[in-house]
Amino acid sequence: MSYTNPLRDPQDRRLPQIAGPCGLVLFGVTGDLSRKKVMPAIYDLANRGLLPPGFSLVGFARRDWADQDFAQIVHDSVKAYARTEFREEVWHQLAEGFRFVPGNFDDDDAFRHLHRTIEELDQVRGTDGNHAFYLAIPPGFFGDVVGQLKEHGLADPGPGSWRRVVVEKPFGHDLESARELNTVLADVFPSGSIFRIDHYLGKETVQNILAMRFANAMFEPIWNANYVDHVQITMAEDVGIGGRDGYYDGIGAPRDVIQNHLLQLMSLVAMEEPTSFDAESLRIEKQKVLSSVVLPRRLDLSTARGQYAAGWAGGEKVIGFLEEEGIKQSSTTETFAAVTLNIASRRWAGVPFYLRTGKRLGRRVTEVAVVFKRAPHQPFSATSTEELTQNALVIRVQPDEGMTVRFGSKVPGTAMEIRDVNMDFAYGGSFTESSPEAYERLILDMLLGDPPLFPQHEEVELSWKILDPILDHWAAKGKPEAYGSGTWGPQSADAMLSRDGRVWRRP
Repeated sequence: MSYTNPLRDPQDRRLPQIAGPCGLVLFGVTGDLSRKKVMPAIYDLANRGLLPPGFSLVGFARRDWADQDFAQIVHDSVKAYARTEFREEVWHQLAEGFRFVPGNFDDDDAFRHLHRTIEELDQVRGTDGNHAFYLAIPPGFFGDVVGQLKEHGLADPGPGSWRRVVVEKPFGHDLESARELNTVLADVFPSGSIFRIDHYLGKETVQNILAMRFANAMFEPIWNANYVDHVQITMAEDVGIGGRDGYYDGIGAPRDVIQNHLLQLMSLVAMEEPTSFDAESLRIEKQKVLSSVVLPRRLDLSTARGQYAAGWAGGEKVIGFLEEEGIKQSSTTETFAAVTLNIASRRWAGVPFYLRTGKRLGRRVTEVAVVFKRAPHQPFSATSTEELTQNALVIRVQPDEGMTVRFGSKVPGTAMEIRDVNMDFAYGGSFTESSPEAYERLILDMLLGDPPLFPQHEEVELSWKILDPILDHWAAKGKPEAYGSGTWGPQSADAMLSRDGRVWRRP
């Protein structure tokens, strides 16, 4: 159900759709995710005129708050983290739809209160029975909440209305737990009403991978093993775990980033052209990629893991992972992970995909680098091209979104000397409008019932099938290798590529 302008051609994708009458119930309103991402995104959508006038937001938490207390929490979050300017008229209209329900996840009275609140909003705000339940809570509580939603009739839409559930990563801890989680969700909601958020898929630059590949004739003919030497996908952070010890220890870099963000990025880079950009067509092509992934035989030589040690980052001395508050000295949790994957398809046969992620690395950056093979014949002397590396196309996902093409060019002068140069495209320099925050796009798509950017359970399970053997291999190896904060990871990661005659990019 969505509202569209009657004067607009439904095939015209230049104007965004506006969500129809609806509301959102937010579980976990006191957490960082809700305060820093979800609440500001809801305000930004309202500020851009993309939410209906009667939109409602219900908070659910174990707090003794009234509606106005919850409104103050949202107000403070919006003021601190919203992308768009604060406008009083927008705020007051949005705040009229705020409600708060106190209670625990096992509190039947609280869920009966929630049921009455939703019915009241349908009457006074015109939400028409359309409500989404956003589980911004640890996965261990998903079963409790969806069970209560089912028990109290909150998951059952009336005629002509809808109910949806939104869950955040991690989607399980391994393949077995992911299947259990999928079973729990599917027992209450149909598959088309389950939205798994991977916020990386909402970023403009990630979506631009599809636009760059399939809207330009210059890229697709060389997007294969005949021309591509290898692909590097990097998500590096310069910070440590901060106050996330309770979440991060036992999860680690591979589960936190590789299983979802990086494998999804790899799927978009490697997939065949879909018949359209609707959800089903994209899902089919991404699943083909994930089901074609082959692990190298020697995981000890083709993977690397590490834990950051004390060092210097951002000009200041920082402590190591094992010195972080709440972390046990015996912890074997990886803060760095790198893997080599191969895709058994005609397009990518023989092209390794190197995925890496880590904390306390040299700088914060997420990028996809497609590195091309060297020219088969170079009529130059060795000294003429000694500074020339391989051509590369680098898609910068964050923080300075854009794309760089690296190629060789003649140095001015009489000698034939070739040197690397870069041709750069930056979103900020090419478009006057700023990119929406990823959560804006994903929340709006969910309210519209438009799921192309949400991974389905098949993709989640295929991702765990790839990662589980690597995690099992590492679990038998004891502690990860230490690496200094502010560096680019453990020596084993450099050795992993050097065995293949390659080196990591230093963004």
